[in-house]
Amino acid sequence: MHAGEILTLIFTILMCIPTFASLTRFDEWWIRGFDFPRIQISFLILICIGISILVYDFTSTWHIIAIIALILSLIYQIKKIFPYTYIAKKQVLKYKGSDPKASVSILVSNVLTPNKRSDKLLALVNDRKPDILLTLETDERWEKELSELEEEYKYTVKIPKDNLYGMHLYSKLELDNIKVRNLVQEDIPSIHAKVKLRNGKKVNLHCLHPMPPSPTESDTSTNRDAELLMLGRDLDPEKDSILVIGDLNDVAWSRTTRLFQKLSGLMDPRKGRGFFNTFHADYFLLRWPLDHVFHTKDFTLIEIARERNIGSDHFPMYINLNYEPKAELVNEDTDEPAREEEEWAEEKIQNADPLMRKIEFNSPQNRVLT
Repeated sequence: MHAGEILTLIFTILMCIPTFASLTRFDEWWIRGFDFPRIQISFLILICIGISILVYDFTSTWHIIAIIALILSLIYQIKKIFPYTYIAKKQVLKYKGSDPKASVSILVSNVLTPNKRSDKLLALVNDRKPDILLTLETDERWEKELSELEEEYKYTVKIPKDNLYGMHLYSKLELDNIKVRNLVQEDIPSIHAKVKLRNGKKVNLHCLHPMPPSPTESDTSTNRDAELLMLGRDLDPEKDSILVIGDLNDVAWSRTTRLFQKLSGLMDPRKGRGFFNTFHADYFLLRWPLDHVFHTKDFTLIEIARERNIGSDHFPMYINLNYEPKAELVNEDTDEPAREEEEWAEEKIQNADPLMRKIEFNSPQNRVLT
């Protein structure tokens, strides 16, 4: 075995590790971290396959085994991200009508607490004029600098925090039944409310920003996963019209987010339209979709866009939806969770922080979302 073969084999093993790690259900941050850069991993595997073809003469069995492992890893990675490519089937239909009373436009922006360029966000809000603005990582300074929005955005929910988990909701549309909940951790809030569209329709709105698995924040993904899965389990898309928005600190193609969709029955308008990578704004080659908007089948899509840089590490995410009950008949269904997946979700919830374990999950009157 010459040096070229040894180096190629080492690179092959490194490129297969993300796939093997993703197949496990371990919660450690460094394992779950492989869920994020699947686009980048796919390109690296392609490069490794090309190098292998040039270096190996395929006279040894291990040459064949190595390249088969790479091909299988590439297929696995592509299968995860394919639904978010332009050639995949769209899950949400495009709206072609013109009924402004049934539409709701939303701007989600993780501002990055130390970011001083509130003027950039204010300019974007002025340009886009969303009905609803959700800001994340906003502290008291940000609250003060965004206060001018309150002239137009009469309905607000303000939760300033200096721990990177502050949250502010600004709405032109009427909000009622507002609840601020700490679903998993005492210092990480979420907002739950009903928003009244201009045609009188009331839609349940849920705003989240769970903690990510990372060496600086959480050693495991357990609490993040539990927050998403508990919400997904407790939503009732047959009864309510629902919007779930925020920086979920998870990518659209992860096991957790896909199971969230199955449990909740909510739609992802990015499917068939692109990745809409919102993080990291400063690194072109290291980006993935962390900011999300999910909705029930009774909405169609008017517009979705990743917005310009506002000085944060996240790009803002904009979406404009139209409430259209007939869309339930034509929008693509989400998959149903298997029993094994439901059991895994419940296990995740039970393994979360003690705050979570105080909730009687099977008692309807004690559910978090009432």
